[in-house]
Amino acid sequence: MVIIGENIHVIAQKISAAINERDSATIQELARAQTEAGADYLDLNVGPMKKDAEEIMKWLVNTVQEVTPLPLSIDTMNPVAMEAGLKACKARPLLNSASGKLASKEQMLPLAKRYNCDVIVSVITDKGMPPDVETKMDSIMDTVAYAEELGIPTEDIWVDPILLPVSTAGEGQGFARVSLEFISMLNDVLPGAKSTVGLSNISNGVPAELRPLLNRTYLVMLQRNGVYSAIADPLDEELIRLVRGELPDIVELVHRVMDGEDVDLSSCSQRQVEYVKTAQVLAGQTLYSDAWLEC
Repeated sequence: MVIIGENIHVIAQKISAAINERDSATIQELARAQTEAGADYLDLNVGPMKKDAEEIMKWLVNTVQEVTPLPLSIDTMNPVAMEAGLKACKARPLLNSASGKLASKEQMLPLAKRYNCDVIVSVITDKGMPPDVETKMDSIMDTVAYAEELGIPTEDIWVDPILLPVSTAGEGQGFARVSLEFISMLNDVLPGAKSTVGLSNISNGVPAELRPLLNRTYLVMLQRNGVYSAIADPLDEELIRLVRGELPDIVELVHRVMDGEDVDLSSCSQRQVEYVKTAQVLAGQTLYSDAWLEC
């Protein structure tokens, strides 16, 4: 699985301050750490970025490229900043992200073609978030058709179903199951397309100490369903070990939950119990609450 390191994100106060102050050391420290931890790409997420967008993005890309050879994922909603970032990249970059919104298709997809880069396309449209597998597929088929008219091959497109928090009252667990189903069907519907997710979205709103467990468990489930990549935290050593197949007992237990088995918890270690209970929540077999491990 391809891991896109998520840690250089303007939403983090430390990163926002480093960008505003042009603090190269802080940015480069995170770039090095993610590279050494095994990331395959580094995501540079600057959000909408309006003021000095072109200059800031060029500075950020060059700052990161001074300390790592990894390809970069340029993550912004500002097309001016996006082009500046793509232009500055030495290795073939990833445009993150376009969507089914008309403005995005008209502004972002031509940049992917112009700079010959792969592009993440989300299922969001001008009508909002498609709620089920069928409407998500309809959305992405429409956007891929638009991209193909521009000369972008399906093989260069990475599809993001958009994960929503499992903690969302009444709907979160359903969203988690829909995304799993979508990922499992994507290659049948769009042969050659890749899939990706913003993994940490699944645990938004969850107590901070429980977020890594939820992220790890869901990634194991996604990996079984064929997900190609994830924007995730490569500094989470246990997550990387799971992805690399180094914790087969945990993976097997999560798969058994996905198959609907009633796992005998009395034969499991405490850590295994935590993964089983978390997988049961994500599979919709038990109701989510912040105390799901205590049930």
